[in-house]
Amino acid sequence: MGKRKSWQEKMQHPSAPVVKEGPQEWNDRYGGVKMLIPTPMSILEIVKEIPVGHCMAASELREELAFRNGADYTCPLTTGIFLRILAEATEEASQTGSDTLAPWWRVVPDDGKLSLKLPGQGKLQKQRLEAEGWEFVPKGLTWKLIR
Repeated sequence: MGKRKSWQEKMQHPSAPVVKEGPQEWNDRYGGVKMLIPTPMSILEIVKEIPVGHCMAASELREELAFRNGADYTCPLTTGIFLRILAEATEEASQTGSDTLAPWWRVVPDDGKLSLKLPGQGKLQKQRLEAEGWEFVPKGLTWKLIR
């Protein structure tokens, strides 16, 4: 078996966003037929623009990605996967002394519940958002944003 890729290496693939015809079920749900498959780097561009003290819903991230790439909507599955790659790459870089952090914690699910799939299983995201003035209430195994 080969060496496992670092999160930084995973940030580079795929190298370019692709617009293609989406599955009919998603075309009906999201409206349109042109679905964007984003890249971790295209997500990074937008995430870096979210100012301190602000959050962006995952659906808003997908809408902005689609708009910037001439698509009707963005694949929610790959967006979630690539957001995790971005978050893990940011945390990996911070462990090696890099001070270049992409504020991945400012992207939250539409329902406000923090994701257990991102670094720290919601705890790290909560800690960073609290430092920016956000408040939370417990919600099941995680927390829900209330501000």
